[in-house]
Order: sequence, then C-alpha cells, then structure tokens
Amino acid sequence: MRIIEYENYHERISRESHSFPYLTYPCSIPLDFKRVPVHWHEEMELIYIKKGRGIVTVDFQRMEVKAGDILLIGPGQLHSIGQLRQETMEYENIIFPLSLLNSQPGDGVWIQYLEPIAMRKKELVPCLEPDKEGYGKMAACIDAIDEIRRSFPEAFPLLIKGKLFEFFFLLYQHGCVKDPDIRSGEGGRGREKAMEKSRMVIRFVEEHYPEPLPIERMADVTGFSQSHFMKFFKEIFGVSFTSYLNDYRLTMASRLLLASGDTILEVATATGFENLSYFNRRFKGKFGMTPREFRGQSLHSGHKYDKM
Repeated sequence: MRIIEYENYHERISRESHSFPYLTYPCSIPLDFKRVPVHWHEEMELIYIKKGRGIVTVDFQRMEVKAGDILLIGPGQLHSIGQLRQETMEYENIIFPLSLLNSQPGDGVWIQYLEPIAMRKKELVPCLEPDKEGYGKMAACIDAIDEIRRSFPEAFPLLIKGKLFEFFFLLYQHGCVKDPDIRSGEGGRGREKAMEKSRMVIRFVEEHYPEPLPIERMADVTGFSQSHFMKFFKEIFGVSFTSYLNDYRLTMASRLLLASGDTILEVATATGFENLSYFNRRFKGKFGMTPREFRGQSLHSGHKYDKM
C-alpha cells in the first residue's frame, strides 16, 4: 500500500470513529517514494525500521539505520528519510501528540517528565539500537501497541496510554532522555539559527505553496540575501528551493487527485501550477504516470478517499 493511500484511509477512519490520535502506517523506500525531505511537526514521531537499511537525519545528524533500529523524533526536530545506495528499507511510522499523555492542567507527571521533551528542554537520543540496554523492553511496548491496534478492544486507549507511559519510563531509566547539548561559541549559535530558519521555511511553504514563491520572497521571509538563501537552502535540504517546492506541490496535487473530483486543471491551479502541460510533465516525472492515470489507477483499485 502506498503511503498516500494509507494516509487517506486512516484520515477517513479517524473522522468516522473519532479515533485515538496515535497514528501508524507502513512505508517503504524506494517503493513508496525515494525519500522523505526535511520536515518537522509538533507531534512526537517514532520510525521503527522493520527490514533493510536506509538513511535518517535528525537535526542535521545523518545516521545509517538498519532493521530493528527505532528513531526517536521529538516535537520540532528537523528530520528526513532517504535511500542508502540501492538498498530497500521498510519501516513503521508512528505519530502522536505528546499531549496525549497530559491528563489535566497541573499534572505533576507531565510537568516533570514529558513537558520538558515537548518544549525541547530535554532531548531524546536519536536512535535506539537492538544492542542497547533495555531495548527489548522498549521495543516490546511498541509491538504491544501494534497488537492492540489490530483488534481495537474496548477501552483500547487505556492500554495504549499505559504502554506509552511505560515506554517513556524506560527511556528515562536507560538514559535516553538528556539535557540539551549546549554548544558554546559561534558554531553552536549558528546551528540553532540554521534549524530555526529551516523550520520557518518549511512552515511558510506549507502555508503558502499555492502562491508564487520566488527566491526573492523567500529571501525576505528568512532575512537573507537571495544568494545567501539559495546557498543556505541547498546546504540544509540537499536540493534547490525550486526543486523542493515543486516536489511539495506535486505531493499535495497527488493527494487532491485522490480526495476530490476536481478537474486536472483545477488541481494544478490549486497547488501552484499555472501551466497545465508543465504540471503534467512534472507529475509524470515524479509518479511515473500522468495525473489522469494516477487517479484512474486509484479508482480501479477500489480505494475511495475523502481528503489528502
């Protein structure tokens, strides 16, 4: 199942059943997509590698990961996923808001142990490897939640919350929650500034991608000169800003094709493409088929979607 299909399916189920906000979906690189570009969000994310090997970056730290590894992505952390040489990697994506474990205002457990992670006053080790002390118990918590989600027994949110509390207890017990790495000097300040600027750019693209976003506008947003912005973006994201923006727009277009009955022209316009032939060429270059073929294949497979 492609990630885009799973996301649409899950969102529909969530709205119909008011589902507990603990989301999981299987992914494969490069079968679903060749890479997940640098991004961030307010939720906690776990990346549980099931098979193969790949590349994951967390706040500019590049890691070669393998089956069994569990990546811990805290709220606000920049991260990306990519292919390692010609290898394939299958993994489970798990996303949930840390606030899921905040029972009430003034909750002492939340304030002492979880809020510092949510506010980036505490850092998680980026990767749990199978040979790490306590790994078996921590992995068992995630596996148990997966099992719970296969049948969704009555009162299942209580079970999931219990396993998440156990998971974070084990992280603390085995030294996986630490004070931030306070780096002195210009290098440390530069790194923090680069991360903040990166988050700013990503959020701006998410909010304004249908609009014209020339380099001049993005330079103004970041406070850089145009040449500095282009150099900065390429160094951080590994691609030009134009390539990143087109890729983001195409992803949104693919979701809109599945979620709506809008014409191809309407989808192209809604996602920032003014020229239909250009949109068709770029779409086929990314997905290996035209927008019409993409939509037709989805309908033929029997999937129906409400949204992105």
